[in-house]
Amino acid sequence: MSVTTVFDAAGAGHAIVPSGIAVTGVSRSFGAVSALLNATLTVPAGSVTALIGPNGSGKTTLLLMLATLLTPDTGTIRINGHDPVTEPERVRAIMGWMPDTLGSWPSLSARAALQTTGRLYRMTREQAAVRADELIALTDLGDFADRPSRVLSRGQKQRLSLARALVHSPGVLLLDEPASGLDPAARTSLRHLLRRLAGEGSAILVSSHVLAELDEMADAAVYLADGRTASPEQVAAAGASARAWRIRSLDAPALERALATPGVVGALVQILGVDQLGTLVQVENEASAAALLHNLVLSGVPVCDFGPAVGNLEHTFLDLTRSTGPDAEEMK
Repeated sequence: MSVTTVFDAAGAGHAIVPSGIAVTGVSRSFGAVSALLNATLTVPAGSVTALIGPNGSGKTTLLLMLATLLTPDTGTIRINGHDPVTEPERVRAIMGWMPDTLGSWPSLSARAALQTTGRLYRMTREQAAVRADELIALTDLGDFADRPSRVLSRGQKQRLSLARALVHSPGVLLLDEPASGLDPAARTSLRHLLRRLAGEGSAILVSSHVLAELDEMADAAVYLADGRTASPEQVAAAGASARAWRIRSLDAPALERALATPGVVGALVQILGVDQLGTLVQVENEASAAALLHNLVLSGVPVCDFGPAVGNLEHTFLDLTRSTGPDAEEMK
């Protein structure tokens, strides 16, 4: 971790510790099984970073270490400059942790659970009650706030878990599958809330298999495979690789004729076929996609939808985790 020193008018030096999450060369094994191998990543303050990887890639192990619940075998972790191993209480005071499954008191209501959590963070009874009311409104739990948590639905428990992670207004958030069980409206609210918190300066790390959701909220992504983080070079190469685009037209026969016309489809475009959502083509890069769209419009095709068949994160993830190819071999 680098520390910047600034000097005041009197010439005295003051260290400024970087905010957010910094993980450098972290490894962790369980017996003969390596869960993480030399993982390195950063999550700057004021940003949302997606944590992406297949099952068994080491995501949960990494989150548990960030949350002070596991100790790395090697490497360093800093949370707003603090070490989770030697300063766990400081880290817990500034971090909100939302696990993938709510561990709660089944007989307590959502309101009581939030008030109790506030008391554990040394709030007074009055402060805890006020904060619980704020979070019930924020996470739209008003209709269920006084029911025992054991009767809440999966989505309602997720909202309670998020509210509990926010009780002490943490500057760093770890969220494991936060959108699981949420309906579309709640997913939209979650996305807006996380973007707002990031805008207020929080460093947010979100692990999720719902890559379309992450595409709409994340500023950056960390990709894990077999316990290793992909390098920036690997991510850049995967993101720039040829990808499928989907085209829809108000006149499907006109689109078909245009795609069969010499000169409309360039050398860097390959026709993949037609599905229920439109025509799929493989495009080498965005310049080729722009040229194809230009030629289709000039040919009089009424194009109503033209874009990548999958989001950027899903495209990069799939390219990085292919069973063959140089990127996949380097990540193993």
